[in-house]
Amino acid sequence: MKTIHSCLLSTLALGIIANGADETAARLTRATAIFANMTKSEHGIRPDRIAAADCIAVIPGFKKGAAGVGVGFGRGFISCRKDGGWSAPAAISLETASLGVQLGGEEIDVVVVSFDKSRRAKLLSDRFTIGPDASAAWGNGKSVHDDPNAQVVFYGQTKGVFAGFGLDGATLKRDQSGDKALYGKDVTNTEIVDSGAPTPAIARPFVDSLAQTGNQ
Repeated sequence: MKTIHSCLLSTLALGIIANGADETAARLTRATAIFANMTKSEHGIRPDRIAAADCIAVIPGFKKGAAGVGVGFGRGFISCRKDGGWSAPAAISLETASLGVQLGGEEIDVVVVSFDKSRRAKLLSDRFTIGPDASAAWGNGKSVHDDPNAQVVFYGQTKGVFAGFGLDGATLKRDQSGDKALYGKDVTNTEIVDSGAPTPAIARPFVDSLAQTGNQ
């Protein structure tokens, strides 16, 4: 009985791991498409903003709560410049606690651009909060009115229209389960990005998309 029980547990565990890997692969595919769309469309993110970036994160389908209440949550990936290219992606989550009244209940695709390399270590830590850790602002597509003093700029799009939500207290966190699904072991975002982790095959299109746009 113990042998049968152990086998069942092992099978279940393998199924959970495989499912997590499938979800991660699907999220990477969507993140790649979103980044391409938001940087190449007529009203997308300005090329000079991407060219100046130190790190870029893409969070597909960030889910906002009901207008004025609840929290927002989304999962995605972050990559930073390294040796003339872009690092392997690390998994992250984006959480907000105060949503305001814009577009309550909607899903928003989010691209986060960080320009300050001195803040990279904190950005890749277990918790990076807008306000205490860096100033942030919403970008407005190709508008020249992006805040030039913001250390982090968020770009959001829903149904092809640029959109936003309250950034005060917005937090980027390490997504431990996402990293484990992608790399097959418990590894930190700093180890992935700054220690030269090889890019998994399923993540190559995402990194290539950053390279094609960010090195223009």
